[in-house]
Amino acid sequence: MTEELTLTPAAERVLDVAGRLFYDNGIHAVGVESIATEAGVTKKTLYDRFGSKDALIGCYLRRRDERWREHVVRVVEQRARITPARRLLLVFDALEQWITTENTRGCAFVNAQAELPDATHPGREVIREQKQWMLDYLRTLAREAGLRNPRKVATSLLMLLEGATVTASLGVVPGAVGNAKEMARQLLT
Repeated sequence: MTEELTLTPAAERVLDVAGRLFYDNGIHAVGVESIATEAGVTKKTLYDRFGSKDALIGCYLRRRDERWREHVVRVVEQRARITPARRLLLVFDALEQWITTENTRGCAFVNAQAELPDATHPGREVIREQKQWMLDYLRTLAREAGLRNPRKVATSLLMLLEGATVTASLGVVPGAVGNAKEMARQLLT
């Protein structure tokens, strides 16, 4: 991840408002005027701090990624007494909690990917890093569990997590994350 920005209180408000509006309404549906107005700042303040809407989008995604990572690690690490293999399953618990509180419209990164077709957009690198971090974290947990071929296990678990996230947001499969967790449990045995 890149170095953390030091934000003024006004810039923090801009980032908070932008994050909520981008997630709730879609990136392209939200203009800088509405972000500035709701944050109680001028467009000049927004541009002075972030440079462009594209840079603000990158910061929004980076901030959301940081919150997601902290959440996952906290859920997994709070139950240190369980076996390393069961720790892998706690990632599904973290996802279920996150969906309930933070992801009612689906994965912010998948949603942003659909809205940012330009591979050079600052947000695209954040999205890639977020998914790569999740894969690497799963691989680390699989290695700690002593599983054969931790790379393959991590890839399969990431696919289950991503599929559960999208499926849960559509409401097509009740208990999508629980179903994915059960498939993961079978994979791990």
